[in-house]
Amino acid sequence: MLVGMAVLLLALQAQPPVVTPPTDSTAVAVRAAAPPEIDGRDDDPVWRAAPPITGFREWRPTEDKAPRFRTEAKIAYDAANLYVLVRAFDPHPDSIIKILERRDTFTASDMVWLFVDSYHDRRTGYEFGVNAAGVKMDQAIYDDGREDGAWDAVWDVATRVDSSGWVAEYRIPLSQLRYSTQRTHTFGITIDRDIYRYAERVSWPVIRQSRTGFVSQFGTVTGLDDLEAPRRLEATPYVVTRQAPRIVANRYASRANADVGGDFKYRVASNLTLDGTINPDFGQVEADPAVLNLSAYESFFDERRPFFVAGRGLFRFDVNCSAVNCSSEGLYYSRRIGRTPQLAGVYGDTVPQQPTTILGAAKLLGRFPRGLTIGVLDAVTQRASSPGDTTYEPRTNFTVARVQQDLRHGASALGAIVTAVNRGADRWVSPYLASGAYAVAVDGRHRFLRDQYEVGGSLDRSEVRGSRTAVASLQTSAVHYYQRPDADLPLDTTRTSLGGDAEEVRFGKVGGQHLMFETSYQRRSPGFEVNDLGYLRRADQASWNNWVGYFDRHQRRLYNSLQWNNNWWQYWTAAGLPLEAAYNTNFHVTFRNNWGWHMGGTVGQLGATYDDRAARGGPAVRQDAYLAPWLFMNGDDRKSVVPSMSVNYFRGSGGRHTSWNLSPQLNYKMLGRFSAALSLGYSRNVDDAQWFGNFTDSAGVAHYTFAHLDQTTRSATVRLNYTFAPSVSLQVYAQPFISKGTYTDVRQLSATPRAASYASRFAPYGDASVTADPGGFDFKQLQSNVVFRWEYRPGSTLFAVWNQGRQGNTPMDGNGPADAGGDLRDLFRLRPANVFLVKVSYYLTR
Repeated sequence: MLVGMAVLLLALQAQPPVVTPPTDSTAVAVRAAAPPEIDGRDDDPVWRAAPPITGFREWRPTEDKAPRFRTEAKIAYDAANLYVLVRAFDPHPDSIIKILERRDTFTASDMVWLFVDSYHDRRTGYEFGVNAAGVKMDQAIYDDGREDGAWDAVWDVATRVDSSGWVAEYRIPLSQLRYSTQRTHTFGITIDRDIYRYAERVSWPVIRQSRTGFVSQFGTVTGLDDLEAPRRLEATPYVVTRQAPRIVANRYASRANADVGGDFKYRVASNLTLDGTINPDFGQVEADPAVLNLSAYESFFDERRPFFVAGRGLFRFDVNCSAVNCSSEGLYYSRRIGRTPQLAGVYGDTVPQQPTTILGAAKLLGRFPRGLTIGVLDAVTQRASSPGDTTYEPRTNFTVARVQQDLRHGASALGAIVTAVNRGADRWVSPYLASGAYAVAVDGRHRFLRDQYEVGGSLDRSEVRGSRTAVASLQTSAVHYYQRPDADLPLDTTRTSLGGDAEEVRFGKVGGQHLMFETSYQRRSPGFEVNDLGYLRRADQASWNNWVGYFDRHQRRLYNSLQWNNNWWQYWTAAGLPLEAAYNTNFHVTFRNNWGWHMGGTVGQLGATYDDRAARGGPAVRQDAYLAPWLFMNGDDRKSVVPSMSVNYFRGSGGRHTSWNLSPQLNYKMLGRFSAALSLGYSRNVDDAQWFGNFTDSAGVAHYTFAHLDQTTRSATVRLNYTFAPSVSLQVYAQPFISKGTYTDVRQLSATPRAASYASRFAPYGDASVTADPGGFDFKQLQSNVVFRWEYRPGSTLFAVWNQGRQGNTPMDGNGPADAGGDLRDLFRLRPANVFLVKVSYYLTR
């Protein structure tokens, strides 16, 4: 009997383990006895043993439809790696679209996406995408669906097209993921396939657009046992040589220098990571687009520097953002860190300034088992000064800390944020910049009724401290305009601090097949100020915003998808002065041939509304209704030549203010590795009431002047890309920008700027030195760069970069060229500022 039992036990041990077959949303990973060779083939022993996942369903354009082509996936692992093989069957492999591009560039190609929620918190995760040509893309996911495109991991993938279709074979080092320290692990995983020529996407498990959230829909993969502890330290030191222009003794010269720095990542714990950078260099980052800003508000530029882009979603805290309008305002705007010196112009330096040196920055990011997420960022910038030791930018410390607690498996959440800016204020800095600026805020949201409805809100508080002159300057800045004579705001030139608050509450339907909506109320007090580390266009405003959207996500006879939005919004000052009342509707459809048609329009300034920023600190001015229709259409991006066209029109003040903008674009792809894009812009703006300047006469009386402006702007954006291999690419970017305007008919605000009659709002201005020859402007700028990029080993990169900039702004005297060709010749006659650099980084891990 005992011998028989022993034989039976030996026989059972000799049998391969029983693997549960995958279901529509669950699967089991197979442990690999030997790692597969990452070559895009499915002939390794582990792939023969792993059970296939076959339950793929179409999710776009039609949700939960049977797929056109079969797709299979297999999942395996060992102590150090996650392996995934996806077999994309296709009866016409010669029709598979594959385009070479540099890493992290979206291509109009057949693709496979692997989504991994390794911590299995159903809120955060990672994306690993590859197209049929082997071009890799990766992103981090936070807040159950928001993406962070700057996240880069070190991983391998190989693709191969064969007679059955194509294959994508992944090796994801577990060191690039976060997971718990338990012996047994469960990952959330979704596999998504894009069949590009049919504009169809299929996934396992099926992604439902009608549901809220994305990571929370991932499938479940078990069987991941005895994973090794992730490597604790990754470092990427770099060395860069640079040749850049400078001015010495009023003459142009060139200076060459070399520098070193680097990035590092240290795993404090399995769920806590410290990312840092020392003396970072961002010379390979594309320059900001040219812009000529004639408004009272600061221009916003998106963040492009990799260290600050990566993980920025964890620090996001919006202000004045709704489903109707969202203008990037928030408590954290990373472009404040390392900005160009703020006081160079104050002290008369006309030399083009380089960004302030960032001595170092670090981010502590963590996600804990019970749904707690933390993010802490600290950065220190170097003091910038003139040769005479005048401070242009003080040494500054920036800190932001964000914490969020998920409740009810992410259906509800509470959060808080704290920001702080501390400057080394000396006698040069104190009159102009705050010594300290602080903000604290809390937010929360709650979803209910099958998570289809959501209520949320936030409460913010800010305080800025500095000298009397610095705080007085802040009160009279365009954000606040405390000096407005009809605002009844407490302008106090003896103050040494300024504080304010902001509130928001919103309610909406965030899920469903067809109908969604949101209504929200936001308010910012006159003293609310966060621009030392955040971005705020203006304080002293309340708004009510309403949006209703209708969606059809099912493929129909004429279209693949359709969306129709309707919006209504109203703005007031905190004291109740109406600033805006407007209705907008817009319509979006993607046809069966993959062309897109998008159109809409706004009817605004309905009823009696006023502009309290038009006079730049003067009284509010009555506004007249306006009409602003627009149209955008785009071609089928599966083709080699893809056209698009944007047209915008504005008519207000009874026809006294009109503008229109025309922006055609052409994208061209050739040989699967070369692409080009040409975008042209032409706009004409005629405004009879453009602010001209504020003047004070000998009696101390302020005069707020306006003029008739006739402005023409021309621009072009050229992009050329050639990809030698997925790891070797050459990019060329150039943007010439020319804007010319002429002022006439200068006049001042009358004693009745709120009059219903347009003519009654203005009066003649008697100073002939201003009105006789108001002149104009002739602004020209060229931004260009050429970037050669070679990822010579995973995580290690060589950049060779040439940046060129030209800029000039001269008074418009009527003697310049009137044609576009002459303007362009004048632009290229401007003295160029050339920067050449070579940067080499090397990836290390232990």
